[in-house]
Order: sequence, then C-alpha cells, then structure tokens
Amino acid sequence: MSPSETDALKPLKKMDAEPVFEELWQAQVLAIADAMVNAGTFKAAAWSKTLGRELKAAEAAGADDTAQTYYKAALRALEGLLAQSDAVPFATLEARREAWKQAYLATPHGSPVDLANAVSRAD
Repeated sequence: MSPSETDALKPLKKMDAEPVFEELWQAQVLAIADAMVNAGTFKAAAWSKTLGRELKAAEAAGADDTAQTYYKAALRALEGLLAQSDAVPFATLEARREAWKQAYLATPHGSPVDLANAVSRAD
C-alpha cells in the first residue's frame, strides 16, 4: 500500500494533536474500515477513493468541515463498500440501522442504548 492509501485508515488529528472525532465511538468507523482492508474485503485504495468522494459530496451539499461531517462521510463510505462487496448485504445494514434507531428511541435519556431495547414497527 502506498502512504496515501494507508493514511486514509489512520485517525485524523487536529492541529493541536487532538483526535478529530468528538466521541470515541465515531472513530470506530475507521477501525472497521481498517479491519475490512486487512481482511481483504476491499482495498485501501477503494476506501480512500470512496471516502474522498463522500467528503466531496458533503462539501458540494454545503456541509461544514466538522468532525460530524467527516464521521457521516466515513460511515457512508464504509456502508457503501460493504454493500458493494456483499460482505454485509444492504438489507442487513438497513435492518440493523433501523433496530438501533428504535433502541435509541426506546431508551430513557441518560441511559446507555441497548440494541435489545429495539422495538419492531409494523408501518
């Protein structure tokens, strides 16, 4: 891998060496991408290219250059690559996203979100 490809897998740092992500869980998207590259699910170059495309799309849509914007772009890039590789089918990703949303909505304020609290909806 070239240095530019491996750089896309490293946590970003602000000028004062603080991590870019506001929460530790946000950095997990990079850890998962790294694990997928190491497992051969997709190549580092594909991750770098896809992440770059998502960041450009966010910029074109007027998103501010923030940690939240970067996290959302990284998450979209990871989800897209996982769906393309069929390592995790898109329907599975959507079902899990909805389960976490329902668990979040069912969790009292200040309590940890537990996936077991997911409530299925029959819309």
